[in-house]
Amino acid sequence: MELNPLDTEQIGLKTLEKHLIRSKSEVSLRIGLPKEMSIDEHRVSLTPGGVSILRGNGHEVFIEKGAGEEANFSDRDYADAGAEIAYTAQDVFKKSELILKVAPLSDEELEYLDQDQSIISALHIGTQRENYFEELLKKSVIGIAYEFICDSDKEFPIVRMMHEITGSLAVQKAAHYLENQSLGQGIMLGGISGVPPATVVILGAGITGEYAARTALGYGAQVFVMDTNLNALRRLENALDRRIITAVANEQYLSSALKFADVIIGAAMAEGDRSPCWVTEDMVMGMKPGSVIVDTVIDQGGCIATSRATTHSNPIYKAFDVTHYCVPNMPSDVARTATYALNNVLVPYILAIGDAGGVKECLWDNTALRSGTYSYKKHLTKKSLAKMFDMDYREIEMLIASKI
Repeated sequence: MELNPLDTEQIGLKTLEKHLIRSKSEVSLRIGLPKEMSIDEHRVSLTPGGVSILRGNGHEVFIEKGAGEEANFSDRDYADAGAEIAYTAQDVFKKSELILKVAPLSDEELEYLDQDQSIISALHIGTQRENYFEELLKKSVIGIAYEFICDSDKEFPIVRMMHEITGSLAVQKAAHYLENQSLGQGIMLGGISGVPPATVVILGAGITGEYAARTALGYGAQVFVMDTNLNALRRLENALDRRIITAVANEQYLSSALKFADVIIGAAMAEGDRSPCWVTEDMVMGMKPGSVIVDTVIDQGGCIATSRATTHSNPIYKAFDVTHYCVPNMPSDVARTATYALNNVLVPYILAIGDAGGVKECLWDNTALRSGTYSYKKHLTKKSLAKMFDMDYREIEMLIASKI
């Protein structure tokens, strides 16, 4: 097949296929992809190309009818790749041992779960409830969360992919809501000759903050990045050739920065825990009328006191004459790109599970998936979650060693 050199989707797929060609796996996994039920969730866990790779390694894939439509993948695309189309989510759950989802399970999907199934999905800690974990433990489910999967190099590969998308999108959204038509100040991020650019203040020097800074610099904005971690600020300064201004995120600097900011990008987070709230209501009250806040960590509780979750269909609200954009699943707005990114990280993990002989067996050797596990059989395995919901937990290593 002749490839267009600019067709990045095909190039990425061919690269992935090249690295994953191998003999058939130790066991044939039954993998299920139900259609996402969450509001405005347009992504799906696997592309047709990913399904093709899994089928080539001897695995079965069941996908609910229409699951890929909003990411512009048709049922025919999946069927041609070797997936079996199921007509209901319940049918997908019934036929599968490993469920792949983007969003956490809904209450209805929790009921579909069978004993001893495995689920890999996001967890959205900031919006989670105790009964979610109770149901998983009752059914002896192995739960693996995107937010916890951590490679040996201490990188969170799925989180990183989505954070790169989120950081870039956050600035795009802010630029839009600064326009008159969106009831903003009526200014451009980059300005023009003789007119100064807008000021973008980014809270958090992690991956989301970095990609927000790169995108804002690309627009030509003046960029400030604030964090409580000096090493993170130094790293980002060096990575961006000192084209940004950095400051420690203490009350004095935050109060000062917010008064002249046109855009605030909230990206302060704590891995595996709720986001720290750095910006108080009084600080928001002191901001310019028509300025914009994009809180990218709202799914983990948000880092700005006036933030509350919104949706893609109703994304903004005003508080103290400041526009707030607080959509939890921002990458869903570029569902096709996000699905390719998710697929490229997930497929090697699924193949590793097959090679090991199953999820339980894979956790012995695969540190990334082991670190991602938050429920194992009838036990919660993350101390942060146990503390949050006042539940008991046991270390995953102890459970595996006990051969439970």
